[in-house]
Amino acid sequence: VQLQAYGGGLVQAGDSLSLSCAGSGRPFSSYIMGWFRQAPGEEREFVAAISSSGASTSYRDSVKGRFTISRDNAKKMVYLQMNSLKTEDTAVYYCAAGSVVVGEYRPEKYSYWGRGTQVTVSS
Repeated sequence: VQLQAYGGGLVQAGDSLSLSCAGSGRPFSSYIMGWFRQAPGEEREFVAAISSSGASTSYRDSVKGRFTISRDNAKKMVYLQMNSLKTEDTAVYYCAAGSVVVGEYRPEKYSYWGRGTQVTVSS
Protein backbone atom coordinates (compact mmCIF):
# COMPACT_ATOMS: atom_id res chain seq x y z
CA VAL A 1 0.00 0.00 0.00
CA GLN A 2 1.21 3.49 -0.78
CA LEU A 3 0.48 6.41 1.49
CA GLN A 4 0.68 10.17 1.17
CA ALA A 5 0.09 12.53 4.05
CA TYR A 6 -0.82 16.15 3.52
CA GLY A 7 -2.48 19.09 5.20
CA GLY A 8 0.34 20.37 7.38
CA GLY A 9 1.13 24.02 7.81
CA LEU A 10 2.02 26.85 10.12
CA VAL A 11 -0.54 27.69 12.78
CA GLN A 12 -0.64 29.45 16.12
CA ALA A 13 -0.99 27.78 19.47
CA GLY A 14 -4.63 27.04 20.17
CA ASP A 15 -5.51 26.67 16.49
CA SER A 16 -6.77 23.58 14.73
CA LEU A 17 -5.40 21.68 11.77
CA SER A 18 -6.60 18.63 9.90
CA LEU A 19 -4.22 16.15 8.33
CA SER A 20 -5.19 13.68 5.66
CA CYS A 21 -3.54 10.55 4.39
CA ALA A 22 -4.45 9.04 1.04
CA GLY A 23 -3.86 5.35 0.49
CA SER A 24 -3.60 3.28 -2.64
CA GLY A 25 -2.79 -0.27 -3.50
CA ARG A 26 -3.96 -3.48 -1.87
CA PRO A 27 -7.05 -3.38 0.38
CA PHE A 28 -6.59 -0.32 2.52
CA SER A 29 -9.31 -1.45 4.88
CA SER A 30 -7.34 -4.48 6.06
CA TYR A 31 -4.69 -2.41 7.85
CA ILE A 32 -4.42 -0.66 11.14
CA MET A 33 -3.62 2.95 10.33
CA GLY A 34 -1.43 5.11 12.49
CA TRP A 35 -0.15 8.64 12.73
CA PHE A 36 3.35 9.28 14.00
CA ARG A 37 5.41 12.42 14.36
CA GLN A 38 9.04 13.32 14.54
CA ALA A 39 10.48 16.55 15.84
CA PRO A 40 14.03 17.64 14.97
CA GLY A 41 16.54 15.64 16.95
CA GLU A 42 13.87 13.38 18.37
CA GLU A 43 12.80 9.85 17.68
CA ARG A 44 9.64 9.14 15.77
CA GLU A 45 6.76 8.82 18.19
CA PHE A 46 3.29 7.36 18.10
CA VAL A 47 0.40 9.80 17.96
CA ALA A 48 -2.75 7.80 17.21
CA ALA A 49 -4.01 4.63 15.58
CA ILE A 50 -7.31 3.33 14.32
CA SER A 51 -8.56 -0.18 13.72
CA SER A 52 -9.37 -1.49 10.28
CA SER A 53 -13.08 -0.89 10.78
CA GLY A 54 -12.62 2.41 12.55
CA ALA A 55 -14.37 1.14 15.65
CA SER A 56 -11.31 1.30 17.91
CA THR A 57 -8.75 4.04 18.39
CA SER A 58 -5.73 4.72 20.56
CA TYR A 59 -3.80 7.89 21.34
CA ARG A 60 -0.68 8.97 23.09
CA ASP A 61 -1.54 10.60 26.39
CA SER A 62 -0.40 14.09 25.41
CA VAL A 63 -2.92 14.34 22.56
CA LYS A 64 -5.92 12.66 24.16
CA GLY A 65 -8.92 14.97 24.06
CA ARG A 66 -7.29 17.22 21.46
CA PHE A 67 -6.65 14.94 18.48
CA THR A 68 -9.10 12.66 16.71
CA ILE A 69 -8.19 9.96 14.23
CA SER A 70 -10.74 8.70 11.73
CA ARG A 71 -10.83 6.81 8.48
CA ASP A 72 -12.96 6.38 5.39
CA ASN A 73 -12.20 3.01 3.85
CA ALA A 74 -14.31 3.66 0.78
CA LYS A 75 -12.11 6.63 -0.03
CA LYS A 76 -8.94 4.99 1.30
CA MET A 77 -8.35 7.95 3.56
CA VAL A 78 -7.31 8.42 7.16
CA TYR A 79 -7.54 11.73 8.96
CA LEU A 80 -6.10 13.38 12.03
CA GLN A 81 -8.05 16.30 13.41
CA MET A 82 -5.84 18.32 15.70
CA ASN A 83 -7.39 20.88 18.01
CA SER A 84 -5.93 23.14 20.68
CA LEU A 85 -2.51 22.78 19.14
CA LYS A 86 0.53 23.41 21.30
CA THR A 87 4.06 24.38 20.34
CA GLU A 88 5.21 20.93 21.42
CA ASP A 89 3.05 19.43 18.67
CA THR A 90 5.48 20.85 16.12
CA ALA A 91 6.88 17.98 14.07
CA VAL A 92 6.76 16.19 10.78
CA TYR A 93 3.68 13.99 10.81
CA TYR A 94 3.60 10.62 9.07
CA CYS A 95 0.84 8.17 8.36
CA ALA A 96 1.58 4.48 8.47
CA ALA A 97 -0.15 1.18 7.85
CA GLY A 98 0.49 -2.18 9.39
CA SER A 99 -0.89 -5.56 10.32
CA VAL A 100 -0.68 -4.75 14.02
CA VAL A 101 -2.98 -4.30 16.97
CA VAL A 102 -4.59 -0.91 17.29
CA GLY A 103 -2.54 -0.05 20.35
CA GLU A 104 0.79 -0.68 18.64
CA TYR A 105 2.99 2.33 19.30
CA ARG A 106 6.30 1.07 17.93
CA PRO A 107 7.01 2.56 14.50
CA GLU A 108 9.13 -0.40 13.41
CA LYS A 109 6.03 -2.60 13.55
CA TYR A 110 4.29 -0.67 10.80
CA SER A 111 5.10 -1.86 7.29
CA TYR A 112 4.11 1.07 5.11
CA TRP A 113 4.89 4.73 5.45
CA GLY A 114 4.02 7.85 3.58
CA ARG A 115 6.06 10.98 3.23
CA GLY A 116 5.56 13.30 6.12
CA THR A 117 3.87 16.65 6.31
CA GLN A 118 5.26 19.46 8.42
CA VAL A 119 3.18 20.89 11.24
CA THR A 120 4.56 23.99 12.91
CA VAL A 121 2.81 25.55 15.87
CA SER A 122 3.99 29.00 16.87
CA SER A 123 3.46 30.63 20.24
